Amino acid sequence: METQRLLLGIDVGTTHCKAALFAEDGGLLRQAKTNTPRYEEDGFEYFDPKRLSEGIVALIREAVTPAEARHVACVGVTSMAETGLLVDAASGQARSPLLPWFSPCAKAQSERMVGEGDPMERFAATGLRGSFKYGLAKLLWLKERAPDRLENAVWLSAADYAAYGLTGAMATDYTLAARTYAYRIDRKEWDRDWIRHFGLAPALFPEVYPSGMPIGGITKSIENVTGIPEGVPVAIAGHDHVAASVAIGVTRPGEVMDSIGTAETLLGVFDRRALVQEDWDSGLSFGLHPANGRLFWMGGLSASGGSVEWFRTALSDPALSYEKIIGLLDGTSPEPTGILYFPYLSGSGAPMPDPDAKAAFFGITSRHRQADLLKAVLEGTAYEMEAIRRSAARIAGTPIDRTVVTGGGVRNRHWLQIKANVSGSRIRLPDEPETALLGAALLAGIGCGIYANMEQALEVAAGRRNETIVEPQNDIHESYRAIYERVYMPLQQPLRQYSKII
Repeated sequence: METQRLLLGIDVGTTHCKAALFAEDGGLLRQAKTNTPRYEEDGFEYFDPKRLSEGIVALIREAVTPAEARHVACVGVTSMAETGLLVDAASGQARSPLLPWFSPCAKAQSERMVGEGDPMERFAATGLRGSFKYGLAKLLWLKERAPDRLENAVWLSAADYAAYGLTGAMATDYTLAARTYAYRIDRKEWDRDWIRHFGLAPALFPEVYPSGMPIGGITKSIENVTGIPEGVPVAIAGHDHVAASVAIGVTRPGEVMDSIGTAETLLGVFDRRALVQEDWDSGLSFGLHPANGRLFWMGGLSASGGSVEWFRTALSDPALSYEKIIGLLDGTSPEPTGILYFPYLSGSGAPMPDPDAKAAFFGITSRHRQADLLKAVLEGTAYEMEAIRRSAARIAGTPIDRTVVTGGGVRNRHWLQIKANVSGSRIRLPDEPETALLGAALLAGIGCGIYANMEQALEVAAGRRNETIVEPQNDIHESYRAIYERVYMPLQQPLRQYSKII
């Protein structure tokens, strides 16, 4: 009897690094997790490259037994997006720490970078608005602090660096290259003129591969410590949200993935075309999706689950337990609370990006209690996702009426029902515990020929998956729709004007 081939997924996340072993049908066999190694210096947070590489090897050893290791057919690596570092082009030794996506260290350089080009022209090329998060801004920050570091160096994203540690090959994929502000998604190439404009060498950026295409094979030294045979192909599966969208089958127009965590992200796809003014006006960001001929749009709220965390600690003493949160929500009516919560604890994203936007409650009366305020927080985050969904539907040119949810927030059934009622659309909850890891493994499996194409990989994975459906309650949806259209959105501009003067 032929032994089933195994797939290994690795996910380098903001909080945790994970490795998971999957069967060929997508079934999770074993998983290992550790904290992503952070430290602080000069007032900024960094990730430690050496400890990261060592931790990934340890995770592989924990997730894969010696007997299983020889049956691993491919490895896929995904990660948080904009985090990256400089490595020596010859030796691969780190020349900088891993600079986190959330670090504001390059804010001044970002402002100068944005001012150097026409914003719409850059958006049409990159799919992005300028930000301190992106790799180009971080490189300018490094250049100002220690320009010699950039000599004969290469910029690698977190997944790129992890894959380099396993293969000795320096490369990246479309989805991570596109988060540098130096890669043209319209041409699938580095923008050499733009890079040179800042006095940087185009050689700073590695070769770019489609997501899931092997960049190299397991080295002998990695075989010696993990048991995975030398030469087993390793692929960069790219941006973790994009990999997750593949795992749960969000690869066609009309579908959207809602990833609910501390931050919340909506992601959908549409047929590839040139980006235009209407796309810019949407406030969304864009990139190349692994599904052939497709772009993805993405928008998010940086303080979604973060708003719940803020509520349970700042507005309760002692902090509310998650069991207490569910208990409070159990006692609420399914009707809207009548309170509006604007969830801008750390600014707002699409469709109206504004780093200065402030959070607010509106409409509180003496009859409202702690449970009402808690539910209002969930309603506010749902209104914000609805704004992104409607904006995306306009630019995608097709209704978005199918939402698949993933992430830690799915454990709160009240939140999912509120989302369904606000949007008026059906919510699908697949029983897939590790979507980014599975997406990385599936993309590697496609690139390595284990699956004939993406359609086959998705069919295989879906065949063993169950899902829960949350239906909207139509009468309650109409109440939420009226509040959203008549009050929540009209109050956006006054709130933002107030935020500018406080």
